[in-house]
Amino acid sequence: MSKDILKTAVLGLDEAGLSLLEAVSKIDYFHVEAVADKDTQLTEKISAEYKCAGFDDYRQLIIQNRLDVLLVAAPIYSCDDYVRAAMKNKFNVLKLLPAGRNFEEAAELVRLTKEQDVKFAVANPSRFAQSFVDFAKYLEENPIEQPFLINAVLYIGQSGHPDWQKDWKLSGGGVLLRNCYHLVDQIVLNFGLPQQVYCLMTNTVGEKQQRIYLTEDTAVITMKFNPGLTANLITSRQPGIGTSREFLKVHGRDKTLTVNHTQLIVSDAHGQTIEENEYNHDRKVCMAKLLNNFALSIMSPKEHKLSSSGYDNLGTMAVIESAYLSARTGMPEEPERIMEIAEREPTIIWPGP
Repeated sequence: MSKDILKTAVLGLDEAGLSLLEAVSKIDYFHVEAVADKDTQLTEKISAEYKCAGFDDYRQLIIQNRLDVLLVAAPIYSCDDYVRAAMKNKFNVLKLLPAGRNFEEAAELVRLTKEQDVKFAVANPSRFAQSFVDFAKYLEENPIEQPFLINAVLYIGQSGHPDWQKDWKLSGGGVLLRNCYHLVDQIVLNFGLPQQVYCLMTNTVGEKQQRIYLTEDTAVITMKFNPGLTANLITSRQPGIGTSREFLKVHGRDKTLTVNHTQLIVSDAHGQTIEENEYNHDRKVCMAKLLNNFALSIMSPKEHKLSSSGYDNLGTMAVIESAYLSARTGMPEEPERIMEIAEREPTIIWPGP
């Protein structure tokens, strides 16, 4: 095997895992050595299709292979011990969203990254979507005068999701963690950590006794930055809400910037469109860019900085953790305090990714 080829395995073969496997198999930097899923028949079928080893036991995949890269598509509740074992075996790990079920879990993976001198990345394709790349570039090159409001919306007109995502312990959260992660990430990337986060959330279960067992399907989050800037995120995932809709809008004194995966619109202070850019968004293309970046950051780390590292995602996780905490306490919470908990342990947080 060439030194420029990364020996790779995929953990979890659900729809997202198969999509990840298809993407990585088309990139020359990777060679798929093995796949694993608890469904034995599925594993046998997919391993035969990709001419690689197949395992229905995650532990056996870890101990029987000398890998460079482990791609994790399985839900973290089913494989957290094995992901940590992989890092201790010097495997570089890329995990599908989110970074963890909670901040503490994500921070622990980041700590192991530093301790074992391996890469840990979060597969967030939106960071590579051209509309969001141009959004960040526009904010840098054409600063908005006195931005005062960030307004983000995500409506999903369906409720189909695996049963384990309804359980707080297994999933870590509902629509906020599982569907809005990329929007929170974009806010943190471009505007930094908010000073305070206040959140209200609910679900549509009728019987009060059952609600403690179900994650949220609707949430409203308010974030306070400096005295002049506030962000609101409204999200809901359920039938009857209408057509799915998503946007992130930044209002300033001189103009408004609106972005989603297919559009970037600049409007003046009166709401008249100044500039409008359309994008042919392809999630597979974004994932390919992400995987290429991950491979190059391993093979040529001095020339290629890892994007969406686990470390870089801790701010996003701190905001989401603050939102869930606020929903429980009924009070605003401070993401910086959550970050400080990790900073007390120097092996978790360190200067640089």
